[in-house]
Amino acid sequence: MAPSAGDSASDYTADGELPALGNHDLERLREAAAAWRAGPVTHNLSRFAPRRARFETQSGFEVPDLLTPADVSPDYERELGFPGQYPFTRGVQATMYRGRLWTMRMFAGFGTPEQTNQRFRYLLKAGQTGLSTAFDFPTLMGYDSDSDRALGEVGMCGVAVDTLRDMEVLFDEIPLDRVTTSMTINGPAIVLLSFYIALADARGVSRNQIGGTVQNDCLKEFIAQHAWLVPPRAAMRLVTDTIEYCTHEVPRFNTVSISGYHIREAGATAAQELAFTLADGLAYVEWACERGLDVDAFAPRLSFFFDVHNDFFEEIAKFRAARRLWARFMRERFGAKLDESLKLRTHAQTAGVTLTAQQPYNNVARVALQGLAAVLGGTQSLHTNSLDETYALPTEEAVTIALRTQQIIAEESGVTNTIDPLAGSYYVEWLTRRLEHEALATIARIDSMGGMVHAVEQGYPQREIARSAFEFEKQVNSGERVVVGVNRYQQAGPNRIPTLRIDEAAQRTQLENLARVKNERSRVAVARALDELEKAARSDQNLMPLVIEAARAYCTEQEICDVLRHCFGSYRDPGFF
Repeated sequence: MAPSAGDSASDYTADGELPALGNHDLERLREAAAAWRAGPVTHNLSRFAPRRARFETQSGFEVPDLLTPADVSPDYERELGFPGQYPFTRGVQATMYRGRLWTMRMFAGFGTPEQTNQRFRYLLKAGQTGLSTAFDFPTLMGYDSDSDRALGEVGMCGVAVDTLRDMEVLFDEIPLDRVTTSMTINGPAIVLLSFYIALADARGVSRNQIGGTVQNDCLKEFIAQHAWLVPPRAAMRLVTDTIEYCTHEVPRFNTVSISGYHIREAGATAAQELAFTLADGLAYVEWACERGLDVDAFAPRLSFFFDVHNDFFEEIAKFRAARRLWARFMRERFGAKLDESLKLRTHAQTAGVTLTAQQPYNNVARVALQGLAAVLGGTQSLHTNSLDETYALPTEEAVTIALRTQQIIAEESGVTNTIDPLAGSYYVEWLTRRLEHEALATIARIDSMGGMVHAVEQGYPQREIARSAFEFEKQVNSGERVVVGVNRYQQAGPNRIPTLRIDEAAQRTQLENLARVKNERSRVAVARALDELEKAARSDQNLMPLVIEAARAYCTEQEICDVLRHCFGSYRDPGFF
């Protein structure tokens, strides 16, 4: 670094660099900071009262007015290191976005498989680089479109998928060996993944060539989203079955996307999202190792999914702390040896809960800031929400703006030119360390309960999230926390914007298609496949091969899930609050 006009040449070493600060220099800096607070700061405060009584992050950490090297003096190699090297604080790839941009993966799904297939093709043509599938609520819960429980819900919040036939239509003319696919499905994840594998088999696409992610995170369902299929321990068996099977048979598929997103959307703070998500991940690793799997055989195919909220720097620090924590847990707790096992690779999505119906165009600014935070945090994949999602599923125009937001960040902002550009920021490093320490304390408490499955059964994360959600709402209602357009800077008049409407004929079309499949399939093959699945479920046999066979026989999702519910029982939330 060349000396600036205000620097003395004697302050620099022979190669033009500022020398490292020693302990004596740090102490002098602390004294200088104290003098600054006693002098200029005190003078300014006499003229301008602080805007708030307390400045804090959304996790409730009090933020210092100024941070210097005296407050943050990390051991560089231990805490930061280089990108692509342990502990991966600065990124999981050596060249990060200089080599390859993150995957722009916009969430899509509505109505019938035919309608969603058209949206998929539109997004790929617009420059999206991976598919992300949203399923309707009956599908998420393991019910068919002709179930009494599906009335009025078919295709409304995602695409309806009842059988392998729907999967065939959904991915019509989409090359499974060249496009990675993410499926946001949890309780019945084993079924939808089996549909996808059966589709690839039918098309002659090698299982070694198909890639993507199935969310398959049962624990966060019990914690936050409540779209479960069977009780917690049976659900963990299904997750472990998919990990074991895909490790050997579908090596490019991420078998679990350990999801903090829904934990955060339920009201958790950034620190809680970090802690509970990593604790969920530790539970999946423990169960897979107990099954007898070598950690280095399956850990490289675990991925994560984080929310990106409004507190810009805290969100950036959260990603950095997550990578460092996961790398250390995998090496120190599980003895993982491969670098790929130590890397926390993550998808991110901007925070749906921050979008407002009031002044909806403000959401474009929110999403841009959140998307930028995800990129500066080092995500591998990103979905940016559309401005109209508080009203309905997004229109093509709104989803295009959301995709263009990512492309502008990638191509015009300059933030991808260097790797981890905020590393060394005193505030970012302080926040990274603060989040790390808070998460470790929470995980230690979960460990003391016997692990995350026990903690969920005792309602610990559920209570903590509910408490944080209540505190946040209380702050918004009192005006202590500002939400632009909601509790400050309001404007009168309606907020009219174009919205997407799902034609109710979608349900009729889906029911007709489902009836046709049921009439055309072999009843004998269906009965045989379901009977074999039930026998396997009552043993310790891996269920994936049986579910794939049921998919090939065109058994419906609900028929398969009903077998699992019959064998493992159902689950009712005990209500811990």
